[in-house]
Amino acid sequence: MSGSPTIQNGRWAKAGPALSVLIPFLRDDPSELLAVLDREAEALNGAVEVVVMDDGTGDAALTDRLTALVEAMVLPVRLITLLANEGRSKGRNRLAGAARGSSLLFLDSDMRPDNHRFLQTWAELVRQQAPAVAFGGFSLLQAPDEPRFSVHRAMATNGECIGATERAKAPEKYVYTSNLLVRRDVFEAEAFDGAFTGWGWEDVEWAMRVSRRWPVLHIDNPATHMGLDTVEQLAGKYEQSAGNFARVVARHPDIVRAYPSYRVAKALKRVPALRQVRPLIKQVALAAWAPTRARAFSLRLYRAALYAEAV
Repeated sequence: MSGSPTIQNGRWAKAGPALSVLIPFLRDDPSELLAVLDREAEALNGAVEVVVMDDGTGDAALTDRLTALVEAMVLPVRLITLLANEGRSKGRNRLAGAARGSSLLFLDSDMRPDNHRFLQTWAELVRQQAPAVAFGGFSLLQAPDEPRFSVHRAMATNGECIGATERAKAPEKYVYTSNLLVRRDVFEAEAFDGAFTGWGWEDVEWAMRVSRRWPVLHIDNPATHMGLDTVEQLAGKYEQSAGNFARVVARHPDIVRAYPSYRVAKALKRVPALRQVRPLIKQVALAAWAPTRARAFSLRLYRAALYAEAV
């Protein structure tokens, strides 16, 4: 923790947690999530701790507000404030090193539990089964229903907000750090790859590695993904993720070949002048006048066109 200011509230020292909830954030405020989690504190009786990490936001006022909130919380909580951004993979690895539980629950700061027993369900699973890896799923039940997010909502509803039974058919594919339980010994053997930069694929690549050695359990204990993106924001993330996708293809070709995104990218690779065509595909996705389904299809096609260079 050298060079990283860290504070704990008064309940931290006496707690003996079996489960550590790990929440990284950058330039957003996790206060609402922390408040929701703290409502379960009495029922948990010290079995769950929370470690929150600011990955280099550099906002002193936010740090002060969070410090006051942490000190007032009933759950045992530690707040780490990084002075410089470390990124998604390295940051989560650091969070794991700051935790004390035998199981780790990675929870994104823009998630909101969909039921009042969210942490209790995870704690019971740890106590009864201590699975190597488990994913709880996510939903859009509480997410903002605004027209500017309609494309992301449509894509997430059809491709990611899936029940446990369906997810279990391709267990390594439907694993995201938004609501992910990992046993400590598993994470110590297989941490996130710090070479991934920018956005995307570091959690899926991790799941591919882990699934070769341990079973991946899927359960229905979802949380809402509140942080929907506009088409412009999603396109920017996809542009960042192309290099990460290439890294996954190189490491796990046997698994990736079954993914629709790979097959479409492979087909698009044969399209003449794809680099010239790609901006036109993006323009259709950005066109507010176009039907949502058409925009969502175009955005997926744009992503595949970016990934064509990786296959």
